[in-house]
Amino acid sequence: MYLDALSFLEDERDAYRPYEALAGLTDEQLTRPVPDAHGWSGRDLIAHIVGWQQLALNVAKDLAVGETSPSIARLSAEWDAKGDRLNDEMLDEWRDLPLDEVRSRLSSVSGELRGYLTVVPESRWVKHPTNLKTFLEETLEHYEDHRKDLDAVLRAAGE
Repeated sequence: MYLDALSFLEDERDAYRPYEALAGLTDEQLTRPVPDAHGWSGRDLIAHIVGWQQLALNVAKDLAVGETSPSIARLSAEWDAKGDRLNDEMLDEWRDLPLDEVRSRLSSVSGELRGYLTVVPESRWVKHPTNLKTFLEETLEHYEDHRKDLDAVLRAAGE
């Protein structure tokens, strides 16, 4: 696992970098559903990845000022109650956003998350198994889980 914050932050930055290519897609390319990406558009993929980053950011904000994160408890309860419907609700919310806002969040949320994690004491996340698991699941593991979707969206944009 991770022994220090810097290692995690460097890995997260490297793993997220390929998703930044979505910012260069035209509006039409960004909104076109892609069959090989679960029928999601690039916009949907951004919503899903960055939406979960935002939830992790809430956890980081909690841990920056306190020993525990109420956001983790809320998120866990919400996931237990809704499951994948939570993802659907997130996509619905993002579909109402202007594309400029979607692109803005794509380029800013991961950096904001990394920034907050630099001020969270390592004992509250890197060396705290439950909290670290949350950050791994919502970043590195999540990026890897959807890498084929990203590749499909980018491939479709080039066709």
